[in-house]
Amino acid sequence: MAKVIPSIDATCRAFIGRQRIFFAASAAPGARVNVSPRGTDLFAVLDDRTVAYLDKTGSGAETAAHLKADGRLTLMFCAFDGPPNILRLYGRGEILRRGADAYRDVLESAFGGAEPAGARQIVRLHVDRVQTSCGYGAPLFDYRGERPSLDNWARAKGEDGLAAYRREKNAVSIDGLPTGLGEPG
Repeated sequence: MAKVIPSIDATCRAFIGRQRIFFAASAAPGARVNVSPRGTDLFAVLDDRTVAYLDKTGSGAETAAHLKADGRLTLMFCAFDGPPNILRLYGRGEILRRGADAYRDVLESAFGGAEPAGARQIVRLHVDRVQTSCGYGAPLFDYRGERPSLDNWARAKGEDGLAAYRREKNAVSIDGLPTGLGEPG
């Protein structure tokens, strides 16, 4: 039932465009595997082999640490309504640090230059495998809306508070791996 597709084609793009959530999975040797849910409102297909998402400040920074240590990243989109389908994008990821030229370029070209409250970095994935599977086992869910909590928290912290939070909470992973956050871009 699984099907490998040569690249992110129009069907994949349309499927991604209908989803409200995706999951980012990363790991590094000797470290825990991490899976994080992400909203698709800050996701962009850059070309048929490259995608990116704008990452907001959160309680951990596992993806950044894992990409710095290992580079492997898988993104999974799952249909929770409509016809069943799962789409996985496998490849090598990189962190585009906030303020760096590459970050500004992708922010402008993919996200219209708009930086949301709490923006921390952009994660770019160079895709080497595109695969779909049936999704028959995924349950049906109804989308009710976005949660405002993270944006409200980031606005209340302000830029200085967010910078201090990142230094305190995002410098290393839960396994002690350096994330690179706070380093020059």
